[in-house]
Amino acid sequence: MSTSTPLEVWLRGPVAGVPPLLQPVAHALLQARDELTAAMQNFPPELVNERPAGVASVGFHLQHLAGVLDRLLTYARQETLTAQQFAAFNAEVPPLVVAKDTVEKLVQDFSNTVDKAMTQLKATDEATLTEVRGVGRAQVPSTHLGLLFHAAEHTTRHLGQLLVTAQWVRNK
Repeated sequence: MSTSTPLEVWLRGPVAGVPPLLQPVAHALLQARDELTAAMQNFPPELVNERPAGVASVGFHLQHLAGVLDRLLTYARQETLTAQQFAAFNAEVPPLVVAKDTVEKLVQDFSNTVDKAMTQLKATDEATLTEVRGVGRAQVPSTHLGLLFHAAEHTTRHLGQLLVTAQWVRNK
């Protein structure tokens, strides 16, 4: 690896203030932010709603990344979703209304949500990680750790889909 290429987040060492058991969650979310920011630089806004072969658009993934992370963090705190969170969820339905700064705004929204996640992770008591947490209106049982891990896993899954779709629509 060249010295100009930064190490992946997980190789940079512990994230200050994040409990040891939650380091993988922090690393995954910070890595997702780095990769999303790099991939979306100069992304043409006119391609945001393209759906090659019917896959989800870059715009959907951009909205969903911040929204679902926020919702999962809410459940991890044992809180219910707000009217604003429900409105954001309902707005994730494509197509996205695109303005000149749409991509930058959505990337910044995700970055802000990652910042909130880092604050939440730093405040998390590891002793609570096996406690039951309810998910959704039905309060399907998970654990505190399960929700935090899923937040990271779900984020990386959608980031991967976004990266492939973005590359495809840029090069068609």
